Amino acid sequence: MSQLFEPLTLRQLTLPNRIGVSPMCQYSAEDGLANDWHLVHLGSRAVGGAGLVLVEATAVVPEGRITDRDLGLWKDEQVEPLRRITRFIESQGAVAGVQLAHAGRKASTYAPWLAKPGSVPVSEGGWVPVAPSAIAFDPKHTTPTPLTEEQMAGVVQAFVRSAERALAAGFKVVEVHAAHGYLLHQFLSPLSNQRRDQYGGCFENRIRFLLEVTQAVREVWPAELPLLVRLSATDWVEDGWNPDETVELARRLKALGVDLIDVSSGGTAVNAEIPVGPGYQTQFAERVRKEAEIASSTVGMITEPVQAEHILRTGQADLILLARELLREPYWPLNAADELGGQQVPWPAQYLRAAHRGTPARKPFGES
Repeated sequence: MSQLFEPLTLRQLTLPNRIGVSPMCQYSAEDGLANDWHLVHLGSRAVGGAGLVLVEATAVVPEGRITDRDLGLWKDEQVEPLRRITRFIESQGAVAGVQLAHAGRKASTYAPWLAKPGSVPVSEGGWVPVAPSAIAFDPKHTTPTPLTEEQMAGVVQAFVRSAERALAAGFKVVEVHAAHGYLLHQFLSPLSNQRRDQYGGCFENRIRFLLEVTQAVREVWPAELPLLVRLSATDWVEDGWNPDETVELARRLKALGVDLIDVSSGGTAVNAEIPVGPGYQTQFAERVRKEAEIASSTVGMITEPVQAEHILRTGQADLILLARELLREPYWPLNAADELGGQQVPWPAQYLRAAHRGTPARKPFGES
């Protein structure tokens, strides 16, 4: 059997294979509530054979949304619409997870297809974002208000309450989003964090807030279920957050009970020069896995089954997360099993007539 289709056990939870749906914002919610779009979008990837389906960045407070159309778990009314989705995902043999997030200074923006860069003005329904320091993401973004330590304590509790709601909604995996230039990453990076208190300056201070959030979430998340943290391994800018710091932070997170580091990169600096190409981030996942001795996942420009298989066989990561490729082909996992051969991966009964390419065509059920 290919390693791509071997199970992965984290604590007492076993994923049926090593393919996961990376969190991808859909900007399609109203008041943070999941709807039919999210059910079909996420459910189709579970039908397609992914072992783990991670729901998009889900805001822990309203002002932590990237846009006003983000999903949320800041109130109880948001639980049941998500429970409907987790039930369907589980019915297809997949595991449902959710990424908890706060956008920080990158909050209150337009949906990307509107092609309006920068912040939404308060006069148009936007809000003033918060951040570690009063440094805007770029000139088109509103200058954020620095968080006080009292407000930061409130953010920690918001993550805790959202994790509790995630459990009530049926999720078996929670991921703390500390990447892509959002709030927790903003504290990590000296490019966005210029505080002079215990949360700014040296490495120990810059990681403090993420460690507090992680520890608080771990305390309320069931001991038998895994906790993930997504990190940007590098800002791709000189004097920014770097891979050495990522490895050391991963060690600290492991000690707090984190089970897997979801390794990505970038997002803090608009002037970053990122060498995007096939598997361009796998080097960072490999370092985290080997040097911090913790399971890692990798994401970014992974498109071919043999490429994903190679990443696993060479020990670069334990889990492959796919994003754009699963938007293009929701049934990528099922087709990958066919391409790699040597494993029995069940297709949904409703799709068996198309399970293998090259099989002689038959009339659809019910067609005369």
